[in-house]
Amino acid sequence: MALDGLVIHSIVDELHSKLLGGKIDKVYQPENDEVVLHIRNNKQNFKLVLSASASNPRVYIANDYKKENPINAPMFCMLFRKHIQGGNIVNISQVGFERIIKISVESFDELKEKTTKDIIVEIMGRHSNIILTHSLDNKIIDSAKRIPPSISRVRQLLPGLTYNLPPEQNKLNPLNDISLQDFTNTLKDFQGNIFKSIYSKFLGISPIIAKEICFRAKVDEKTDTIDCSEEIFNLIYIEFLNLFKNIKSNNYTPCMFIDETIDRVIDFSCVNINLFNTLSSVKDDSMSKILEDYYKTKDIKDRIHQRSSDLRKSISIKLDRLYNKLKKQNEELLESENADSYKVYGELITSYIYMIEKGMESVEVDNFYDPEYKSVKIKLNKNLTPSENAQKYFKKYTKMKTAKVEINNQIKISEEEIHYLENILLSIENCENLAELLDIREELGKVGYLKSQNKSKKETKLTTKPHEFLSSDGFKILVGKNNKQNDHLTLKVADNNDIWLHTKNIPGSHVIIKCEGKEVSDETLFEGAMLAAYFSKSKISSQVPVDYTKKKNIKKPNGAKPGMVIYETNNTIYVTPTEELVAKLKVKIN
Repeated sequence: MALDGLVIHSIVDELHSKLLGGKIDKVYQPENDEVVLHIRNNKQNFKLVLSASASNPRVYIANDYKKENPINAPMFCMLFRKHIQGGNIVNISQVGFERIIKISVESFDELKEKTTKDIIVEIMGRHSNIILTHSLDNKIIDSAKRIPPSISRVRQLLPGLTYNLPPEQNKLNPLNDISLQDFTNTLKDFQGNIFKSIYSKFLGISPIIAKEICFRAKVDEKTDTIDCSEEIFNLIYIEFLNLFKNIKSNNYTPCMFIDETIDRVIDFSCVNINLFNTLSSVKDDSMSKILEDYYKTKDIKDRIHQRSSDLRKSISIKLDRLYNKLKKQNEELLESENADSYKVYGELITSYIYMIEKGMESVEVDNFYDPEYKSVKIKLNKNLTPSENAQKYFKKYTKMKTAKVEINNQIKISEEEIHYLENILLSIENCENLAELLDIREELGKVGYLKSQNKSKKETKLTTKPHEFLSSDGFKILVGKNNKQNDHLTLKVADNNDIWLHTKNIPGSHVIIKCEGKEVSDETLFEGAMLAAYFSKSKISSQVPVDYTKKKNIKKPNGAKPGMVIYETNNTIYVTPTEELVAKLKVKIN
C-alpha cells in the first residue's frame, strides 16, 4: 500500500476545494515529524495533518485527531507559527505527478509586508520531509528533517540553501498527452513483465495500479513485454487513457479494500480496483477519510514500536543475562547432584589412610560402597596430608549439599523473573495505544526495573481497557493486554465462579469468561482457550496447552510481581489459535 501519484492528485484536489483561501489559526507539532494546521475556511474548521513519518508519510484532513501536543512547542513548530500562523492559503498543488504537495501561504512578515511561504511535503518513504521555503527565491527556512552533506552529497536540506526538487526519475508524466506509438515504444523499452514496465516508465503509478490497468485490459500482468503483440499494447493503452481521463477530470472513487476473513485492510486507492472485487470495500467521497481510517491504527502501532524500542532493548538485555545465569545455575545443580560421591571419597581416604602418603597425586582403592566392589581412582592434593585430603572432600560434600537447596531456590527465582519479563515483552506487543505503553513503564518503575518518578507502590486506577469479545453463545470474554489489566481482571472483575484461562507455562494474557450464573458450554470454553493461546507467546504455534479453572482457585501470593498468580486445581485444553476466530469474536468498542 502506498500513496502513489494518483492518490496525491486526489488529495490535492480535495484540499484545494476545502482549504483554498482558508486562514491558518493555529500550528501544532505533536510528533517530531508531524505538523497539524488548524484552518478556518467558509465558516468551517479543519485540521490538516502533514506527516513525514518514515513508515507512514501522509497528508489529509483529519476528522478524529486526538494526539496530545507537547507542553513546550518544538523549534520547528515555533518557526511555522512565526512564518505562516495567521496567513491565508493561496494555492495548493501537486509538483508534476510526483508525491510532492506544495501549499502556498500568504502572510505578513516582521516588517508588516505581505510575503508568500511554501510548505512542501515530500512523501517518499524514509526520505519523507516537511520543508518551509520562501516562494520568491526558493530559499529554505527550515525542514522537519535537516539533511547535511554527511547524510547526502547529492541533495542537502538546510536553512539558507536553495530548495531543489529530488532527482528526476526519467519517467513520463501520465497526465501529458501520449500517443499510442510513444506509449508502445516506452513499454517495449523495458525488459520484464508488462505491469512492471508500466510503473517503471510512468510517474506516480504504483504496482497495484499497473496491475489494475492490465486487469481491465484483460491482459496477463506477467506477460513479458517482448511477447506482447501490438493488439495487447493497444488494449493496455485504451485502459491507461480511460483511467487517467478520470484523474484529469478530478473524478475519483476513494475506497479501501478489506479481507474480512482476517479483518485486515489490503489496500486503498482513489480509483476502484477491480482486482479486489472478491473483497469487501469501504467507499467515501473523501480521500482524507479513507487515509485517516487506514493510518489511524497503523500509525499508533508504529509510534508505539518506535517509543518502546529502548524498553524492549533493555528488557532483552536483562533476559539474555537471566538466560545465561539460569544456564550456569543448572550446571551448578548438576554438579551438586554428585555431592554424595565426595562424601564417599572422604570415607574411602579415611579407611585406606594407611595406604596414602603426603605427596601422592592420586590413589586407587576398592570401593566397598559399590555393590560390585569396583575400584575407584581418587585425586589427591600432594601438598596435603591424607587426613587433610579427607577433610577437603567432606567439606566439599557439606558445601555442595547446602548449595543444592540454595541453587534450587535461585533457579526458581530466575525462572519467575524470566517468565515475568517475557510477559512484559508480550504486553508491549499487545499495546494498542500509548496509554497502555505508559502503564507498562509505570509497572516496571514500581518493581524496580526502571527509574520511576512515582515512588508510590499503591495500585493506580486502570486507565486503559482490556480486549472484549463475545462468544458464539453470548458469553462475555475479557482478555488483559498487560499485567496491570491482568491483575484487575482476575482480582477485581472476575467473580468466584467465572472461568479463568491462561496458557500453560507460557507467557500470555489472563482470560476471563463471565458466567453470570450460567453453565459455560464447551464451545465457549474452546473459544476462550483460543483467545488465551492467541494472546500469548505461542500465538503462531499449534496444539497450545491452555489451563482453565474457576476464579476462586486463583491466588496471588504476597509480594508476587504484577500479573503473577498461582493455582492448583485446573484442567488443560489444547488448541491452535487462528486470526479468523479472533476477528469473529471481537466486540467493537467505541
